[in-house]
Amino acid sequence: MMPMPDQSPAEPDDARWMAEALRLAEAALGRDEVPVGCVIVHDGRVIARAHNQREMLRDPTAHAEMVAITQAAEALGSWRLEGCTLYVTLEPCAMCAGAMVLARLPRCVYGATDPKAGAVESVFRLLDEPRLNHRVATTAGVLAEPCGAILTQFFQAKRSGN
Repeated sequence: MMPMPDQSPAEPDDARWMAEALRLAEAALGRDEVPVGCVIVHDGRVIARAHNQREMLRDPTAHAEMVAITQAAEALGSWRLEGCTLYVTLEPCAMCAGAMVLARLPRCVYGATDPKAGAVESVFRLLDEPRLNHRVATTAGVLAEPCGAILTQFFQAKRSGN
């Protein structure tokens, strides 16, 4: 897939941080949550890490990104996530993309695209919507194959009743 013109190129540590997000997705899989993992990096160190927790918390907003954004704001002592990069294994949905805009997040890196609910490029384009007051630079497709494979594994198991 060709990158969109407004996407930023991958940076040297992107695969490293995405691998950490993928480990969190694996932890979610072990808890029967949709396996999505997220880390937020500031000044070269992880300040937030989370995986989906909707089932565990019985909370429809407990997506990996939402939990990590809350953790990052706490770590920085500010709702503005300036200087941060969010790494997530699946293209963010509208809720999570909206939260990134509201948090003034500078950059989002994701693995697999989400053709049914993705709000970066697949269904909506919220992170570069010119009518909003902030835009989030994006890099797509980092470790896309393993990020997509864990989701495929999860949903195949659900459909077969496991």
